[in-house]
Amino acid sequence: MSSRVDRHDKVSDTSTPTAHVSKHGGNLAILLIGAVLAVVFAASTAYSGMKAGLTVAAGIPGAIIGSGLVKVFARSKGLYGKNLIQGMSSGGESIASGMIYVLPAIIIIGQKVNFWSGLIVGLLGALFSVGVASLVENYLIVEEDGKLAFPESQAITEALSSSEYGGESLKFMGFGFGSGGIITALTTQVFGWANSMVKFVGSEGYQWQFASEVNPMLAGIGFVVGPKVALTMFIGTFFANFAITPLLTYFTHLAADNVTLWSDASVIVNQMTVEQVGGNYTKYIGAGMMLCGGLIGALKLIPVIITSVKQTLNARKSGEESGSRLGSMALLGAAVLTFVAGFVFSHNLLLTIMAGVLSLVLSMMFIIVNARFAGTIGCSNAPVSGMTIASLVVMTLVFVIFGWKSTEHVTLLLLFGVFIVTAISVGGAYAQTQKVTYLIDGSRNEMMKYFTIAALIGVVVTVGITKILEPQLAITGAAAPFGLPQANLIATLTSGIMSGELPWIMIIVGIAMAIVLWLLDLPIMTIAIGFYLPIATTSIILIGSGVRWLLEVVTKDKDVLGERVQNGISLSSGLIAGGSIIGLIGIILHVTGVLADKVPMGALASNGAAIVLLIVLILSMFLPLLSVKAKKSGKNA
Repeated sequence: MSSRVDRHDKVSDTSTPTAHVSKHGGNLAILLIGAVLAVVFAASTAYSGMKAGLTVAAGIPGAIIGSGLVKVFARSKGLYGKNLIQGMSSGGESIASGMIYVLPAIIIIGQKVNFWSGLIVGLLGALFSVGVASLVENYLIVEEDGKLAFPESQAITEALSSSEYGGESLKFMGFGFGSGGIITALTTQVFGWANSMVKFVGSEGYQWQFASEVNPMLAGIGFVVGPKVALTMFIGTFFANFAITPLLTYFTHLAADNVTLWSDASVIVNQMTVEQVGGNYTKYIGAGMMLCGGLIGALKLIPVIITSVKQTLNARKSGEESGSRLGSMALLGAAVLTFVAGFVFSHNLLLTIMAGVLSLVLSMMFIIVNARFAGTIGCSNAPVSGMTIASLVVMTLVFVIFGWKSTEHVTLLLLFGVFIVTAISVGGAYAQTQKVTYLIDGSRNEMMKYFTIAALIGVVVTVGITKILEPQLAITGAAAPFGLPQANLIATLTSGIMSGELPWIMIIVGIAMAIVLWLLDLPIMTIAIGFYLPIATTSIILIGSGVRWLLEVVTKDKDVLGERVQNGISLSSGLIAGGSIIGLIGIILHVTGVLADKVPMGALASNGAAIVLLIVLILSMFLPLLSVKAKKSGKNA
């Protein structure tokens, strides 16, 4: 890898003369723009993550939007201003992409989220993470420079440095936001004018169902993750819906009339619909798969943990001091306040000490690991949910050993889980953001302050949205508007382990299937999430990835293909933002009574209407990207 000076020369901002670019010092415009984007990306990520269990890192979209806004409102800040904005975007998004895995689980177990408790726990998790990550950042970013690739940091740096890239991509992002918002507004999420669900159900002899939700946000996620990930996830869904559930349905219909559902004695097993079988049996096989996948992932991390801690302790200081005063204060303050908050919430000194020590140790360990993941595979692919599941299983077993099994104890356990997942998620995003700052020769101390502010904003937004959506998040079964795969799994495992009321045979079957996947070297968690999510969700994600695949097939020129895919990611980011923000606004309007619930009528309620809407969505993604050929190349693509 080239030296730091060479890198800085490579990424210098051609749109702003270096002599006029401010590297240090505050800037109100930058802070305000970054705060707004932190709110937007936190809200968008919270909504999309709870809907599909998948999130998209905000670094590149933040860099694209920031590049455009800096030119208008803060040109003197140049490249460094753009960097601070993308860092704040990542700070807000990283909070949501962590908290949504655990916080809704409190609602799923039948409790209500206390806004102030969630806020305090989230803030402490964010501050503790920044403090721990600041201790290892100098080693990971400076001393391991050239050894750790930080792939997403490199991509963000390129996005910041290219004004043409930012301008072109900003147009596609805006188009995606508009088209995604309009399509979402037409559906029941907002005005309810058109049916957005394509659905087919099988016969009595072989009970199956296929569905696909015309959702711009999910289609955008599919384009971003690509065909390989989307197809792998859909394989899990296909297996669940066309093999496991029909098989279980066949046997449930053979049950005697006096046999009732394990979780609800009022439901006769031989009268269960395919949706009920999937929700009460198949889903728990997926839970066993995810549990086993999380534990296997955690065991694989043991060498990484040992190496990271050893090398961090032995790291030589160079460049900026490892762990600034702000980071050290955040670490110590958050650690102390975690015990204080734990005692205030529980009024149990032993529980506070045990849970506090466990959560701090597990968080510190996985913050370091996730920061290292940012350097190897990037934040988007880091197994945050797997590390969180493994941590919560350990803590749940400790709670059981000490006899803390009540609903209130489960709620306390999940609050500590919110602290852990927030800390893990923020740790990776922080390391990735600071690597970008290092690559452009910016001030990492300044970035720490801006990133921390954005993270705190993200906590407020994420907890607030969870409270707003609480009535919808409490709905379970086939009618549930949000998939919540990770939160459902965590709620199921923690409350089930404590009470002993789980269909353990299904959990064990899922574990066995996960072991087979592991032996075949297949991605357990990706397949398991597909197994767990509704087919309506994974199918539209697959369709979105299919647009990218089709684009790759019809484009023969590699340079043109690179431009199309990059602009496609920008357009998809707009779809995600537009679909999620407009969908969130629609739910708020429905909850507050401004809009009444409306169901499509007549032809607009048919499968045909949904298929037409799906075709419009596909064309709105494909045709604008196909036009990049004329703009970027004179060759036939």
